[in-house]
Amino acid sequence: AGDSSVLTCCLKPNITMVTWKISPRIGDSCTLGYRADRNKTDRTNCSDSINWKFRPDLDPALEIGQVGIAHEGTYTCEVVTPEGNFHTPYYLTVLVPPRLTLSCDDHGNPVCEAASGKPAAQISWVPESNSTPEEEGRDDGTVTVLSKVTACGSNLINTTCIVWHPAGNQSESIVC
Repeated sequence: AGDSSVLTCCLKPNITMVTWKISPRIGDSCTLGYRADRNKTDRTNCSDSINWKFRPDLDPALEIGQVGIAHEGTYTCEVVTPEGNFHTPYYLTVLVPPRLTLSCDDHGNPVCEAASGKPAAQISWVPESNSTPEEEGRDDGTVTVLSKVTACGSNLINTTCIVWHPAGNQSESIVC
């Protein structure tokens, strides 16, 4: 999420037409088209963040600026030439790194939160703990994971929360 993404399409000689058909997981579909005989591009229902990377007659790649969860879905490029039609399908999945916060609760127990990640993050502790993480789904498709260590009278001097996520791992330490 937040970065630009470029989806390439096979470049063939003697292109007659190029069409990008975009079917987001949520929302209306959109289409970008190019006709070589008229040297004309057309767009239907596409947001400004979806556009040709350069010029479709030279490179039919698609660029998505500042990718967000709303961009998830199927993207299919169809190139039409005298030799036939060539399809390049993609399914775009958006990863959202969670925001890590580590604090101490009213009882002096470490509490780790991996907020608004997609997919849900995994949380572990050093030293190892028998904590059971709680997950809360959000309307935007992200998930917040909360994990608490109950010290049960032991004197934990330094506790580290490790958040594992496909978009990158994070860790923080705290003394409660």
